[in-house]
Amino acid sequence: MVVDIRTKSPTFGQWVSAENWTEIYIPIGSAHEFVTLEENTEVSYKLSDFYTPDHENGILWNDPDLAIDWPIDPTQVQLSEKDKSLPRFNALKDHLPF
Repeated sequence: MVVDIRTKSPTFGQWVSAENWTEIYIPIGSAHEFVTLEENTEVSYKLSDFYTPDHENGILWNDPDLAIDWPIDPTQVQLSEKDKSLPRFNALKDHLPF
């Protein structure tokens, strides 16, 4: 899933699914999350610059304000402790750099 987090964009706060795509380009100013539905799935991605943990942020995967239609039973979701504690979109939207 990709969420437009560019505050001046006409699609700000809207999301799109990449279901059944083998690749997707995610532009700067977009939040993204991966979900795999089969065992032994590998996801590879490239960044536009060097990874800097100090600039990393995120949005809670099941944020009700975004109402993303995830293709998975929420009880089957496996998240890192970091991802479980991410804020909701409305808590971040006034602090976005785009």
